[in-house]
This record gives sequence, C-alpha cells and structure tokens, in this order.
Amino acid sequence: MEVFVQQLINGLTLGSIYGLIAIGYTMVFGILNMVNFAHSGVFMVSAFIALNALLLITTWFGVSSMVMALMIIMVISMVLSAVLNWTIERVAYRPLRKSFRLAPLISSIGMSIFLTNFVQVTQGQRNKSIPPLFHKQIILMDNGNYTVAVSYEQITIWVVTILLLGAFWFLVTKTSLGRAQRACEQDQKMASLVGVNVDRTISITFVIAAALAAVAGSMYLMYYGVVSFSDGFVPGIKAFTAAVLGGIGSLPGAVIGGLIIGLIETMWSAYFSIDYKDVAVFGVLAIVLIFLPQGILGRPDVEKV
Repeated sequence: MEVFVQQLINGLTLGSIYGLIAIGYTMVFGILNMVNFAHSGVFMVSAFIALNALLLITTWFGVSSMVMALMIIMVISMVLSAVLNWTIERVAYRPLRKSFRLAPLISSIGMSIFLTNFVQVTQGQRNKSIPPLFHKQIILMDNGNYTVAVSYEQITIWVVTILLLGAFWFLVTKTSLGRAQRACEQDQKMASLVGVNVDRTISITFVIAAALAAVAGSMYLMYYGVVSFSDGFVPGIKAFTAAVLGGIGSLPGAVIGGLIIGLIETMWSAYFSIDYKDVAVFGVLAIVLIFLPQGILGRPDVEKV
C-alpha cells in the first residue's frame, strides 16, 4: 500500500509536468491543425534558461531565498521562451501557412532539430545539475520499512499547475482573447471577416504555449535537478502522447492525458520492469485509440463542405 501511495504522488507530479507541455501542443493544433514538434525544443530550451537564470541570480545577485529565486527564474524563463516561440511562429510557420499541409510540419521538425543542436553547441553535451532548492518533505506514512513522503518540490509543482490551469481556463472561456482563439479554431477565414486579427491571435497562442512550456521546464529542472540538451525529446513525445490520448484539441483532455501518462509510467516502474515503462505508455495509447480514435475527450472530426 505504501508503495502504491508513493508512486501515486510521483505519478501526479510527473503527469502535471506532462500536462503543461501537452496544453501547448493542443493549443497550436486546435488553431492551426498542425502538430508543433518544435514545442519539445522550446521546453528544453526553457529548462536551460531556468538553469542559467538560477546560477546568475544566486551567484551574482546573491538571492538566498529559494522561493524568491524560483519565482524569478520562472518569470525569466517564461518571458524569454515566449519571445523564442513568437519568433519561431513568425519565421518558420507563418510564411508556410498557405502552403501544402506537410510544409509547416517539416518546418517544425527542422526547428526542433535546430534548437537541440543549438543548445548542444552552446551548453555542451554533459548534463547540467543544480543543488536541491528545497530540503524538506512531509512524512505521510511510515511503517518502519517504507516511508511515504511528499516533497516541497512536488507540492510546488501541484500548486503552480493548479493555479496556471485555473488562470488559463479563465483566459480561454471568459476573455476576448479566448473568444478569438475559439473563433480561429472553428474557421480562420470567418473569424477574420468578423474582425478577429487572426495573425495576432495565433502569435499570442504561441506565446502562451511557450510560457506554459517554460513553467514545465522550470518545474522539471527543480524536480530532477539535472537537465541535458536531449531532454526535450522524450518528455516532448510523452506530452504529445498525452495530448493525443486526452483528445488533441481538448485542453482538459491534455491535462487528463498528462496525468494518465505520468501514472502509467510511475506505476509500471514500481511493479514491473522499468525498462518497459515507455512500452506500457505507448501500448495504452494504442489501445485507447483503437476504441476511441478521437481520444478520451476529443471531438470527432467533422468535414466542412
């Protein structure tokens, strides 16, 4: 029982990170009907931005409060990642928006490779690590042989994820930007005819997606304490899997898919061979898509005539 509870805590933490990344995939797909594979690269770059920002503010500026340091690096990472993703949209996607459908997809793959190689060259091939930001944990269960605990890092990830999802839900459902995004998702041409600035809406969507990926990157760095130039691929693929599992284009589905992927990964690692945890994740995805091709909360495709 203790192992199950501990892995449940770990799975919810990992799933929260996947969910934040998955929202970026599903937002861009909802508006452009395109999978932005460069999103995983933005997540990885944001983790390195957080790493360098942390070293900068603790070494040069002498910030000793870990809570203050975490808030500062998250803001810096969100701003710089948003600028990066805005640039990617303007340079790599907007000129190809009216081209054949595979062109933006190929461009996104190329941009992902570029970001990975850029970080590899500028930051080196070795893993970069940081000391633990928090040293305390809360003991939930202790039977003498096994201790169930929740760390302050995990609590921070849960709180930040819940707050961001609440703010994002309000943005999408209660603001004019959210209405513009939903209009562009349904029909960009009709949205432009009723006064929606489609280009600006798409750019803002990329900015928001990058900000969420930056938070996920900061949380990933804080949770694991180490980051590498190759860390964008596996979390990015799993977050994309979470978006597909939950129903790509559905924001709640992205979060639910992320939590499911995180729980499958941690539970399998606890009770079966850890070498096959990725097989279990993608196996569950295949089974779900056989019976629910649109995902858990996805909507069936309706052809417009």
